[in-house]
This record gives sequence, structure tokens and C-alpha cells, in this order.
Amino acid sequence: MINIDDRVMGEALKAKITTAEKAAELINPGDKVGVSGFTPSGYPKAVPLALAKRMESNPFQIDLFTGASVGDELDGALTRVNGIRNRYPYQTNKDLRKSINDGKVHYNDVHLSHLAQQIRYGFFGDIDIAIVEAACINADGGIVPTTSVGCTPTYISQAKKVIVEVNVSQPLSLAGMHDIYEPLDPPHRQPIPLVTPGDRIGTTYIPCDPEKIVAIVPCDITDKTRPLAPIDEDAHNMSLHLIEFFENEIKHGRLPKNLLPLQSGVGSVANAVISGLAQGPFKDLSIYTEVIQDGMFDLIDAGKVTVCSGTALSPSPDGLKRFYNNVDEYRKKIILRPQEISNNPGLARRLGVIAMNTAIEFDIFGNVNSTHIVGSKMMNGIGGSGDFARNAYISIFCTNSVAKNGDISSIVPFCSHIDHTEHDVLVFCTERGVADVRGLDPIERARVIIKNCAHPDYQPMLEDYLERAIVATKHAHTPILLDEALSWHKRFQETGSMKK
Repeated sequence: MINIDDRVMGEALKAKITTAEKAAELINPGDKVGVSGFTPSGYPKAVPLALAKRMESNPFQIDLFTGASVGDELDGALTRVNGIRNRYPYQTNKDLRKSINDGKVHYNDVHLSHLAQQIRYGFFGDIDIAIVEAACINADGGIVPTTSVGCTPTYISQAKKVIVEVNVSQPLSLAGMHDIYEPLDPPHRQPIPLVTPGDRIGTTYIPCDPEKIVAIVPCDITDKTRPLAPIDEDAHNMSLHLIEFFENEIKHGRLPKNLLPLQSGVGSVANAVISGLAQGPFKDLSIYTEVIQDGMFDLIDAGKVTVCSGTALSPSPDGLKRFYNNVDEYRKKIILRPQEISNNPGLARRLGVIAMNTAIEFDIFGNVNSTHIVGSKMMNGIGGSGDFARNAYISIFCTNSVAKNGDISSIVPFCSHIDHTEHDVLVFCTERGVADVRGLDPIERARVIIKNCAHPDYQPMLEDYLERAIVATKHAHTPILLDEALSWHKRFQETGSMKK
């Protein structure tokens, strides 16, 4: 067994060190299980793998609660043995996604800032057991997280039993990077005392009654973070467009020279846009976001960032190595918080966050679909975009103007699914340009979005649709020819292309 004596303080806790297989036996059919992890970072690995092996020979299911997406050792392994009945709140695993869309797993897509409070309110029932990854455990039971915090503090406080995986692949130098603060619930809640992105308001560990810890499991399995797509010309152009937009906002006195705290969503496009800012003219930037990806390391390395606050490190595999190799320097800038704080809508409003998130598609009137393919098939989930979009100082959504080698226009007459309405988004960006729709009515928005964001192959089709809709609806406030708007998506389903 891997030696973790130097990471577990106190003889009483050391007496609870056991194997993953024995720990997995403590999980019962039908249990509601809360786990650490937010993106494939800081999630338990050994116990879920042992649990999946147990389920394979003795089938049963659990309800699984995470912070967001997690690694294949958890979502993938349990899905492949049909071990998940209900799954919350966000996912990216291909096997789990297929099971959700096949109706084999019940999936509830939850705003990430809402989850912890809903857990404490008992909306989902009691949490039976928490399984969490730690760098080390203090003698008083305090658990030092690893590369993410997510919803872990709430799972630990609410669970009847706690299993801790102490992962020796995670450096002890992570200790001190975290800021753990869990608010009281109404009617006892107090204002969250955070007024700048760099404020520390909590503890560097997650408090835990040592009596609740029923097993401590050694682990040496590394985080399996996802590779990011290379920064291509389209992504580079989006960065340039946003830099120009920000410079214009500064010129007109709507932004300070160092902007306002930046938030960026998950994925290659979002990462590329942030990375592009490292080449921009802005200095003394602050970041208040959920995931910290390679692009934010670029900003830190370029000396452009004063503080980088999030709930998880979600770099590429190369980016993770880069972080570990320079952890003592990065820890001077990075703070990891619970997702209830990193994604808090009130804090986003208070700090004046500039929110930059990614859409699957948006329509000419400014509605955004960030979750479903052709309106029905779940992709990943809403994640934290809704937490920031409605409450940001400036809310921006980015996407390529076309997908599938041009067979799909990402700008459509009407979204096949809407999770961010036209009321939530102020700026749209593709490689074609920026559409600033502040203060515009729906028809004005449509013309600006088509002109500035749509691909030339689809601009004439969108312009023709809009003008005919205006005439047919007699200049209605939001002129929609519903059957024709939906025919774009139907045409893709039938032919694989939106082109006529």
C-alpha cells in the first residue's frame, strides 16, 4: 500500500487508512454520493474504480453528485457498469453523455452556483456519503483539497460519512492555495465579505469532524485533464476583436485601463480567447472565474495578472505539467474557492465581472443555446455560464460562425434550445467580428448580429429571412416565422447541412 503517513496527521486518523476495495464496500445501493472534482481535476479515482468493479459483479446504482464534470475513472467507469441512476449537475464524459441521451441515466442540469445551497436545503434528500480527494488531512480532520474545490465543502458538511482519498501524485505545495468559505443559509445568511478578487475570507482547509471520516485511502492516480485544441486563426481573430472592443470601452470611459475582473468558460474557444489577451495591451488584470486553463497561465507568465481566483485548475495535460513545475510561483497568484463563491451571482455583480462564455449557437435576436444539439441531445450542460451571464458587467458569448466544415451556421433564425435569453447577453463574438447589441431592439439586434457575426455563406439567407419575417408579422416587435426558423434545424437533421 502507498505510504501516506506523512500526509495524515494523528494516530486516530491513521488507524482509518484502508484499501479502495474496503472503502467501496461502505457504499450501499441507492446511496446519494457527493464527490469532489470540478472538471477532471481533484476528483476521487481509486474508490470509484473499486466501486465500479464491485457493481460489475453485483449490479446496483447510486445517485451521483459532483462539482461539475469529472474524470473517466468516475463518470466513465460507473456509467459503463450502469452504476448511475441520477447525475448532477454537469458532465462531459462521452459514455455518460450517451447514456443520458439514451435515457439510461436521469440527468438534472443545475446552475453551478445553486447546487450547494440546494443540497443544504435538502432538495435532493440527504447525502449518504462523500468521497473526496485530498493532498493531506490535519489532525483535527481538516481536509486540504487538491486541484479543485467545487462543491466539496458542502458534501463534507452534509454527508453522514466521509471517505478521503489522499493522493500522493498531488503536491503538498497545494496547501495554502485554497480559501474555503461556506455561507449560512437564509434566514441567517450574512453578506459574503469579499470585495476584491484577491480577498481571502475563509480557511485553507475544509473543516470536517474526524468522527465522520470512515475510511482514508491512499491513491497515486493522476488527474486526467483534457487536451485543448490548438489556437487556430478563428480563435485568434476572436481575441483580436475582443481586444479592440475592450480598447473602445476604455476610450469611452466604460472600462478602466486594467479592465474589470475577467471570467472565462470551459473549453478550447474560451481558452484561446483568454490566451490572446496575453498579447494584448492590458496590464494588472484580475481574474474571477470558475476554471483556470492554460490561457490564464499565459497571462500570469506574461506578467499581466495580479490575482487569479477560481474553483478548479482545468489545464491541458501539458498545462498541468507546467503548473506542477512552477507551482510555487503560480500559488502566489491563484486562489481556489468553493463553486458557491467562485460562481456567486451576487459577487459577479459586485465585482463587475466581464463574462466570456461559449455558445453552441445563437440566434439573430440574441438568444443563446449552450447545451443542446439540435434542441434535444444534451451536450454537457449549462455549467457556470448562467451564473455569470445574467449578472456580469458585460456578458459576452463567443463561437465560430460555422461548424461541421460550414454545413452548420452557428447563427440561426431561432435557437433550437434556449438557456440564455436575449435579456442576458450584451455582446456576441465570432471570428467575423463583434456585435454589440446594448440598447438595441430585436430587429436592430438581428441586423447587427447578421452583419458582424454571421458567415458570408449564410448572411444572405439570414437577411432574407429577417426581411420576410418583418413583412409577414407586420413589423412585430420580434418577427419570427416559427416554422421556417425551425426548418433550419430540421434541414440539418435530414440532410446534414443547413444550406438550401
